[in-house]
Amino acid sequence: MTRNPRSNSPARLFALAAAVLFTIAVPVARAQSLDLDRERGREILDSLKQDIKKNYYDPAFHGIDLDARFKEASEKVKEAKNVGQIFGIVAQALLDFDDSHLYFVPPSRSATYDYGWRMQMIGDKCFVIAVKPGSDADGKGLKAGDEVVSVNGFEPTRENHWKMLYYFYSLRPQPGMRVVVAKPGGERKQFDVMAKVTQGRRVKDLSGDSATSSFDINEMDREMEDAVRASRERYVEMGEDLMIWKMREFAATDTQIDDMMAKARKHKSLVLDLRGNGGGYETTLLRLIGNCIDHDVKIGDVKRRKETKAVVAKTRGAEHVFAGKLVVLVDSQSGSAAELLARVVQLEKRGEVIGDRSAGAVMRAKFYDHTLGAESVSFYGASVTDADILMADGKSLEHVGVEPDQLMLPTAADLLAGRDPVLAHAASLAGVKLDPEKAGTLFPGEWRK
Repeated sequence: MTRNPRSNSPARLFALAAAVLFTIAVPVARAQSLDLDRERGREILDSLKQDIKKNYYDPAFHGIDLDARFKEASEKVKEAKNVGQIFGIVAQALLDFDDSHLYFVPPSRSATYDYGWRMQMIGDKCFVIAVKPGSDADGKGLKAGDEVVSVNGFEPTRENHWKMLYYFYSLRPQPGMRVVVAKPGGERKQFDVMAKVTQGRRVKDLSGDSATSSFDINEMDREMEDAVRASRERYVEMGEDLMIWKMREFAATDTQIDDMMAKARKHKSLVLDLRGNGGGYETTLLRLIGNCIDHDVKIGDVKRRKETKAVVAKTRGAEHVFAGKLVVLVDSQSGSAAELLARVVQLEKRGEVIGDRSAGAVMRAKFYDHTLGAESVSFYGASVTDADILMADGKSLEHVGVEPDQLMLPTAADLLAGRDPVLAHAASLAGVKLDPEKAGTLFPGEWRK
């Protein structure tokens, strides 16, 4: 799919980030530090180029002259004025492939940024879906249900939304954003929303060898707790008729999947809520399919650089398979393994898929990690696509996504009121009455404490 050129395209977004010029005189020590940053930027580019050259699934690299592209990026790094520009140049070199699973993961920062609000594509429009109580966004009047017109001057679209999130959350976190929204009544408002920036403490690393490391084991513990809380499996049982499983990611073991599906088998219907599920491990996907379908299923063909191999989900057999009614919920943030499962359900006519068109981010990738420095070590890496996946119907979901059997979108009023009409409708298909208001309270959004 070709990208529609526009003034606020993703390519321009990162190009602008890499083109900001500063006129302040740089002291000698700072200049020397910048020279080192540039040298490390070129080292990063060289490492990532080798990762792609050796492992990218398409030997033609989508028609890109790999050596020329990275040489051009290296020349730009020589002129970069700060680390942010360097990271922007490196990131753009990979984003030009227009591949959902090929991207640069920069070194982590000691500071964390909590914006206090979240946005999501719903249909072809972007909306604020949640605002953290007590945040600057909350205090200034940003509300769930506000349609996002622009963020820092850039209009979110289906094509660039994930790249904007990548930019703001990973590549170049911002201390503040200028957000223009359209209120449900049509009135446009501008908010300068500040992030909560928490600086990490500079303490010794785990080995105790470096007194200047930016590693904070207490901060790591908190981040791990947050990750566990956000990714844990949540479910609701509604008598014998229905179980609703909010699956946040495909990261469970075979035993965990089997245990959840054993619970599901006690009910006549299962609503598998994959909204917001960005994917995860193939092994989890195969095990879940094997618990839902009473025969072996060919997911599709995995097309690598030198071979094409079928991927098959083995059934666990009639005794262990959930045989009741199955409804799968997806939205614009359902990606990768979540999309594969939804499409398998459609192709096998195993159940019904409801919600919004999924992300269209369906490739197989492997993460390659690297380090910079000796005494003070920084970690970085890249996700590199090593295979395309052609479904059993011979088609790829990349840039296409899964079209639900029933397109159902929450309205701005639903978002503001915290209603979930999609989940309520899914429950009705199982013969269970669930008010949209009640449905909206079953799986509340969680914020870092």
